[in-house]
Amino acid sequence: MSVAHGIKLLGVVGAGQMGTGIAFVSALRAKVPVLLHDQSKDQVARGLALMDKLLSKDVAKGRIQSNEVQEARDRVRVVNAVEDMRDVDMVIEAVSENLDLKRIVFRNFSEKLRPDAILATNTSSISITKIAASVIPEGVSPASAEGQAAAGRVVGLHFFNPVPVMKLVELISAVQTTPETLARARAFAEACEKEVATSQDVPGFVSNALLMPFINEAIMCLEKGVATRDDIDKTFRLGMNHPMGPLQLGNIGLDTCLAIQKTLYTGTSDSKYRPSVLLERMVDAQWLGKKSGRGFYEYTDD
Repeated sequence: MSVAHGIKLLGVVGAGQMGTGIAFVSALRAKVPVLLHDQSKDQVARGLALMDKLLSKDVAKGRIQSNEVQEARDRVRVVNAVEDMRDVDMVIEAVSENLDLKRIVFRNFSEKLRPDAILATNTSSISITKIAASVIPEGVSPASAEGQAAAGRVVGLHFFNPVPVMKLVELISAVQTTPETLARARAFAEACEKEVATSQDVPGFVSNALLMPFINEAIMCLEKGVATRDDIDKTFRLGMNHPMGPLQLGNIGLDTCLAIQKTLYTGTSDSKYRPSVLLERMVDAQWLGKKSGRGFYEYTDD
């Protein structure tokens, strides 16, 4: 039996590629009003410009009508602080892949938002259980009814990049997540016209526990001189029928790749997840891929 998500107002924290994409599909597909927040006004401006570009592209390709553009755009409103999201039914966090940062964000959610609001994270690798534990008020036992109710509304909703294009959402339950929270989160993802796959709360979940070691091994092949960049990617494009090779795929964000690989390594203590030295040096140099204009490939604004 289907479950109504009951989300009449959504908050999105983080206006980067992921947060903007989540706001986009929520407004356009689920037709839910969205409050968007980021500490950087420049990032918000870039995010809204990206949203306008995506909407215009959808009109040009005949995917939506021009009147739907204004309707979707009108559903997204920028707010200056999390306090301005006090009435949301659900908030989705889309900040950097850093546990300490996410704990701060979720503690803020716990203090500033309604006590019945669903608190979702778009993390692609970090423990949902650890994040859920951070919302329990200080001095409250995690085993108490209050502690369980607080942590029980936290859930993992991992959208994929680019959000408007990729059809999958990975749904992850913390140890504490209630069945109601899980069911409503699934229903919301489906309202965004996404397919849902579930995963246990393990480092990297299903997607990145498999994908990131693959990208990391490709970088190690390049590092050791086993093959050139072009031949590594060509092998997978033409030999395995992948739409792009692992080095090109990693260029979506090498800093994110490194953060996830470190999460896998520290979360399992398994040496097979050790990040490539070359990957670490690329991030040190701020050669992050598309977002910085240079990674294993170079990019222009064209």
